[in-house]
Amino acid sequence: MRTVRAGVLIVALVAAGGCGGRQDQAATDAGGEVTCQVAAETRVGIATGNTGGVYYTMGNAFADQVATATGGTVKATAAETGASVQNIQQLVAGTYAVAFSLADTAADAVNGTGAFTSAQPVAALSRIHTNYTQVVVRTSSGITDVASMRGKRISTGSPKSGTEVIANRLLTAAGLNAESDIQAQRLDLTKTVDGVKDGSIDGFFWSGGLPTPNLTDLFTTSASSVRFIDITPLLPAMQKINPVYEQGAIPAAAYRLAADVPTIVVPNYLLVKNDLDADVACALTKALFDRKDQIAQAAPAAAELSVTTARKTDPVPLHRGAAEALSLLGG
Repeated sequence: MRTVRAGVLIVALVAAGGCGGRQDQAATDAGGEVTCQVAAETRVGIATGNTGGVYYTMGNAFADQVATATGGTVKATAAETGASVQNIQQLVAGTYAVAFSLADTAADAVNGTGAFTSAQPVAALSRIHTNYTQVVVRTSSGITDVASMRGKRISTGSPKSGTEVIANRLLTAAGLNAESDIQAQRLDLTKTVDGVKDGSIDGFFWSGGLPTPNLTDLFTTSASSVRFIDITPLLPAMQKINPVYEQGAIPAAAYRLAADVPTIVVPNYLLVKNDLDADVACALTKALFDRKDQIAQAAPAAAELSVTTARKTDPVPLHRGAAEALSLLGG
């Protein structure tokens, strides 16, 4: 079982440095031709998200496939994290070499806005799956929309997560202050779902792929006690903040619902530092698509991976190594 301790292991390996034809940290890009061939054995850490979410499931599946795809030259380890904001901060700090992030948080990072006071040196390997904003409330809570969350016990997600960013923006768009108008619970998804089940939490925000394992559990065991709410009336206000927000729908089949649920969606990106060795970036990007089917067996959201849309990461620049990989893949 991979936990945050894996991230600590990666840091220790980085500090140790490489020797004997092996390097425990991907080298800095030296320029020149991109060959996608990694000469020395390289280990990379992948920052994912909460254990009950798709980032964690997909990140572990991707890590498992990297060594196979690269003939053992590149080896990856995935770790549980708080997700998007924290991931980018730790990516830039060198704790991890690869990080999952929501597109809106990634845009904040390159623009030096939101949680970031200056532009961050990150680039994308690829656009990956779509995150669905999933807002769930207890049927007994009386909550019918975001505005009626006033005074309620609401989980806004893990601190420094992409979920927290979206939750706070939705609350603001609905005319609420996240710090004073709700009883904010900044909890990871597992603790959030447990709180909904025992009645200590009235509702929660979650931004994740479909299906999210913890929500599958919730709607399997407590279907009569919970429901989704429609947040799409807040989309125009959200798009004024960031145009990456789009209208979508949670398919009824995702959680065996009676009908589709309209919602707000946002893409996800796989990020690296912009100075990552181009051959490593190329090898990782090729591995993502070459082993797509195997990754999707563990994380169905990976089936959405497409070389056609992989380059659509604006305003985050595509890493030059990733660009070469996508060219080789026909994208």
